[in-house]
Amino acid sequence: MPAGQKQMTPGELPVHRIGTADFDAIANGTGDIAALRLLREAERSRRLLLVRAITDLVAKDPVARGPLAPPDEAWDLLARAQNSAPEAVDLLLGHPYTGTWAGYTIRLLRRQITGVCPLWTHTGHLHALAAAAAIRAGLDFTATIPVWASTAMLPGLGVARFQDGSECRDNRGLATGRDFRYPEPPETYMVAEVRRTGTVLELDNGRQIVRVPADPATDGPGWWGLRQVTAVSGDRVLSLCLDDLDPYRGSFEPVLPQRLPADELENWRHLLDEAWRLIVRCLPDTADAFPIGFSSLVPRPMQPFRTTSASSGEAFGSAVISRPADGASLAASLVHEFQHNRLSGLMHLRQLHGDDPTERFYTAWRDDPRPVGGVFQGVYAFFGVTAFWRALARLEGEPFQRIAHFEFAYWRQAVWQVLEVLRADPWLTVDGGRFLRRIAEKLGPWRREPVPTSSATAASAALLDHYAGWRLRHLRPDALVVRTLAAAWSAGRPRPALGFLPDADPTPVPDGLWHHARLDLTRLSLTDPIGFVRRWQDVPGATSADFAYVSGQFTQAAEGYRAELSADPDSPTAWTGLGLALSRAVTGPAGSVLLHQPELVRAVHRRLAAGGTAPDTPDKLAGWLGWLRTGTRPARS
Repeated sequence: MPAGQKQMTPGELPVHRIGTADFDAIANGTGDIAALRLLREAERSRRLLLVRAITDLVAKDPVARGPLAPPDEAWDLLARAQNSAPEAVDLLLGHPYTGTWAGYTIRLLRRQITGVCPLWTHTGHLHALAAAAAIRAGLDFTATIPVWASTAMLPGLGVARFQDGSECRDNRGLATGRDFRYPEPPETYMVAEVRRTGTVLELDNGRQIVRVPADPATDGPGWWGLRQVTAVSGDRVLSLCLDDLDPYRGSFEPVLPQRLPADELENWRHLLDEAWRLIVRCLPDTADAFPIGFSSLVPRPMQPFRTTSASSGEAFGSAVISRPADGASLAASLVHEFQHNRLSGLMHLRQLHGDDPTERFYTAWRDDPRPVGGVFQGVYAFFGVTAFWRALARLEGEPFQRIAHFEFAYWRQAVWQVLEVLRADPWLTVDGGRFLRRIAEKLGPWRREPVPTSSATAASAALLDHYAGWRLRHLRPDALVVRTLAAAWSAGRPRPALGFLPDADPTPVPDGLWHHARLDLTRLSLTDPIGFVRRWQDVPGATSADFAYVSGQFTQAAEGYRAELSADPDSPTAWTGLGLALSRAVTGPAGSVLLHQPELVRAVHRRLAAGGTAPDTPDKLAGWLGWLRTGTRPARS
C-alpha cells in the first residue's frame, strides 16, 4: 500500500473477537444484530488480507498476471476508492463472491495450479474488483480487466457482453440445472478496458464498446445489470441480489452468466415475498438479523419435488438455491443457509472441532458418510430448519400447517439423533462442546412437544427408511458371519447363535443406488392430498410399490417390493421398502431385521443366489435370521 493510505494497511486492521454472550446467542439460534455485524466485519478484514496476499503473490510472478497490468495498480485504485468513499470498498469487500474469488484464487496460487480458466483471468479479477469499487466511489479512471467468453464482469454491478461469436446465452443450462460448458477457442480469454469519465462508463475490448446505463442495475445494449429483489413484511425489509452473473457465484468452480428469463424472475419475486412473510412471522429474531448477514441469492432451476441449496464458508452472505415449489420451502432453505453462513463466520473466529476428514458419521440429510466438520455444519443448519417448521406448525390458518407438522417431527428427531453422537466426539474443542450444549438445551424440550400422531409416525418411518438405505450402501457385514449364515441356510439348519454383531466402519463407496421417492411421495401426500393419486407417477424413481406404501396399502406394497427384488435382487430401495411394508403389514422379525441389519440380509441373499439356494422370497430369509443383537444406532462416532 502506498505511503499515506494507511487505512487499508492489513497490519492496522482491527482484532476481531466474539464474546461469550454473542457466542451463545449464535449457538441457540437467535444471534442478534450486533453479533451478525461482528461476523460481517471479521469477514471484511479476512477478505482484505486475502486480497493483499493475492496482490503480493502475483506481483512476484509476472506469468500469473498475463496480459494485465501489475496487481499493484489495482491495489492503488482500491486505495483511491477507500480514500474517496470508504463505503464503496466496504460494499465490495462485503460482496459474497469477493470471498469465493479470493479463496479460489489464493489456492490456485499457493498450489501453483490453473483453474477453469487461465490463471491470469482469475488473478486479473482483482482489477475488476478495483474498477467496481472506483465506479461506486464516483472516480474517473482507466483499468484493464479480463474477458471470458465475451463477458466482462464488474462485481456487484453487472456484466458487459461483447459480440465476438462466443456470446453466452440467457438461458443455456437452465433446463437441465447443469452449468453449461462453453466452447473455448483462443479468443475466449481476452481483455477489455474500463473507462469512467464523469458520468460515462464504458468497456472496450478493442472490437466493440459497451456503454453502461446510468443505472448499472438496468439492462442495456451489451449490458446485463445485477438484479435486486426486495420483500417487505410489516416494517421488516429484505433486499437481495438475485445473482445470475458473477463468475464466482458457484459453489465450486467459476461459471459463466446464466440469465434468468423474465418469467422466472417474477416467480422468484413472488416466492421471496411469501418466504419473507413466513420468516418474519415464524422467526422474528432471525428476521431482524437476516438483512445483516444475508445479501445475495444465486437462483438455480427447479428440481422435481425437492429444493436443493448450498453455500460456501467463503461466501458469507450468500446461497445457491433451486427454485422451490412454494414460499414455505424457500423460507426453510433461506433459514438453513443463513445458519450455515452464521456458523461459517463464527468458525473464522473460534475453532469448534479438529480437522478430522474421516467420513464416519451417519446423517439423515446426506446419503453418504460425513466427516465431523460437515456434520457440525449440518446439525446447526437443520436446527434452524427445525425451529422454522416448529413455529409454522403452531400458526393457525396457514396453508402449510399440515406439512409443517411432519417437517418439525422429522427434523427434530433427525437432528437430535446426530447431535447426541456428535456431542461425545473426541474431535470437539471446548468451544465446540459449549456450542452443541446450547443447541441441545433448546432442541431437547422440543422433542416432547405434541404433534399429530400421523405426522410423528410418518416422520419416524421416513427416517428409518433413510437409515436402512444408508446401512445397505455404506456398511459391509463381516464375511465370516455371511458365510456361516449362508451355510446354515443351505443345509436347512436353524440360524446359528451369533452373539453381538458390532457395526463395521462405514465406507464412502456406496453399494447400490438410492433415491428419495418415498420421502417425496410422503411430502406430496401432505402438500397436495387431492392431487396425490394423479401426480405420484411424476415423482422421480417412484414405483407402484412406493405409491402403495405411502397410501397405506402395506400388503400390496410388500408384494410390489418382492417383485422388484425378483427383477433386481441388489436394489437398496426395494430392500428397505420391503422392510417398511412388512413392519406395518405383518408381525415377526422380518421387517425389523430388514430395517436394522439390511446389509447382512442382502449379503447372505447374494451368497445364496450365487450358490443356487436363494429363498423363494427375501422376507423368508429375513424371518429365518430373526431378532439380532446388533450395534445399530442412528449415527456413529
